[in-house]
Amino acid sequence: MTDSQSASAVSGYPLLSRIDAPADLRALSRDELGQLAEEVRAFLIDCVSRTGGHLAAGLGVVELTIALHYVFDTPHDRLVWDVGHQAYPHKILTGRRDRMLRMRQKGGLSGFPKRHESEYDTFGVGHSSTSISAALGMAIATKLKGERRQVIAVIGDGALGAGMAFEALNHGGPLDPDVLVILNDNEMSISPPVGAISRHLAKLLSGRFYTRMREGSKNALAGMPQLRQLAGRWEEHMKGMVMPSTYFEELGFNYIGPINGHDIDAVVATLKNMKQMPGPRLLHVITQKGHGFEPAEHAPTTYHGVTPFDRETGAMRKGKGSGKSYTQIFGDWLCDTAAVDKRLLGITPAMREGSGLVEFAKRYPERYFDVGIAEQHAVTLAAGMACEGMKPVVAIYSTFLQRAYDQLVHDVCLQGLDVTFAVDRAGLVGADGATHAGSFDLSYARPLPNLIIAAPADENECRQLLQTVYEHKGPALVRYPRGRGPGVRIEQSIKSLPIGKGELRHQGMDVALLAFGSRVAVAEQIGKRLGLTVANMRFIKPLDELLILELADRHRLLVTVEENVIAGGAGSAVAELLAEHGVNVRCLHLGLPDQCQEQADHDQQLAACGLDASGIEEAVRAEMAELGIHSEITRAVNIRAV
Repeated sequence: MTDSQSASAVSGYPLLSRIDAPADLRALSRDELGQLAEEVRAFLIDCVSRTGGHLAAGLGVVELTIALHYVFDTPHDRLVWDVGHQAYPHKILTGRRDRMLRMRQKGGLSGFPKRHESEYDTFGVGHSSTSISAALGMAIATKLKGERRQVIAVIGDGALGAGMAFEALNHGGPLDPDVLVILNDNEMSISPPVGAISRHLAKLLSGRFYTRMREGSKNALAGMPQLRQLAGRWEEHMKGMVMPSTYFEELGFNYIGPINGHDIDAVVATLKNMKQMPGPRLLHVITQKGHGFEPAEHAPTTYHGVTPFDRETGAMRKGKGSGKSYTQIFGDWLCDTAAVDKRLLGITPAMREGSGLVEFAKRYPERYFDVGIAEQHAVTLAAGMACEGMKPVVAIYSTFLQRAYDQLVHDVCLQGLDVTFAVDRAGLVGADGATHAGSFDLSYARPLPNLIIAAPADENECRQLLQTVYEHKGPALVRYPRGRGPGVRIEQSIKSLPIGKGELRHQGMDVALLAFGSRVAVAEQIGKRLGLTVANMRFIKPLDELLILELADRHRLLVTVEENVIAGGAGSAVAELLAEHGVNVRCLHLGLPDQCQEQADHDQQLAACGLDASGIEEAVRAEMAELGIHSEITRAVNIRAV
């Protein structure tokens, strides 16, 4: 961004333009904080309307973010955000305001807190429910070093439902660390939160019954001290029944709240008081996701992650391309299959919209299970269902399946249970960057016994492979990328394919491209242009051994292409097969390199990894030149020269 663009970005924001660091914020008077909140919220809407990104979560914590940096001496005091979707106001106030228009772009700001981006980002996040554990670790280390600082974790009510958050609370209380946990209760995670905890927080704690009863009794008994004391003891008894204070205090946390998270005076005053308290504390703050932007208030899920939009109307621009995404293909298949098989059950860990289960949830609510942000539970829940003869389908992002690896291994694969995994966002994911990239699923799933692994080349094959693995009586996984495929016609009939069998897409000479999943279409283009053989392998486990051995026998070079890390991926499986059969043929493995893939648009990421058309062709040509192999193009040129 140029200096003129930076200046124009903050024009019209008189207070915000003066905030280059939290120290500038702390120089403001308490009376100015309300105006600053209005400016930060308007600036956030303006920036995200141009760049896209996460919106509703950040709008909900503007006042809380200002109050935290106003009361605490950041970065000396450690502030840890959970997930990071809500951290945009934090970035605006911590020296990155003028770079907000490069958010989530190549070389720009990350959409999540990152340690190497700013000293104010004390812990890198992207997955939920890690904040309390990280803050606890920081507080323990601070105490052991004899240092004095505050450590604050901000976690949402949806993220609090995950087991890891409770593990940290259970461990932290008895240690008596100086740590403050802020429970940001906005009654929303990404999909609407589920479970008893969220209902308890949202309905009982912030409900009118308790508030009116409490305040009414105080007013009525103001002149009768003895009765008021009795009522106070009764109130504590009621709190034990309807509020979480007793629960958190039994864990060792001093519970305060709930308070209105949009009343900045109340938040500042409460934080100042709690700053003086020693030991583990928990502040319960009630906020509204999307607060201050009417479209986001009414549809916080829709405005959780947005494309660029009209800030006046909230209307979002349409994404690139036409046709259905792989996610939509899965959603359609799920509904179609559920219509003919009553055993099918759909499970998601709080990603109904992102995983394509909205229509399924409407049509088959009794067979739809959103378990909240609890990936481990989702997988073992499916295992239990399979034990009773049902056919569970777990819709999950590749990056989130990592969180349930032990359950995948122990509870599903070792028992050979009939669970289907629809693994979305496999491969690179663009602007969400390394934390959400599905770079590793082939490598971590391939060693598991009893597991079928498939990767479709296009939208129609995605539907077919989903049906194939669903019909298989055992654990199976289909991985597919984010977004749209090459645009093939989708057959409405549900057809299965033979397990462990690939197909030849083009017959050539000397070189065979063995492509897996998302890279098949590009490999086919290159193969036809250079006169190379191209195979759509379809299955990573089991491999089409006969096809691979035949290709190795008839070609001088085998090239494997996959959108997964090379280490332990599909190419490694091919190399292991060749070694097992004593086949000595030159191999080139193309895939994701051994490094984290930073944010950029998907095409830029593919190019950086050498997995776009030009990168693959360049690598293949270089290998061919070293072997003295001439392409079809070279042969044609030589013939014309003769």
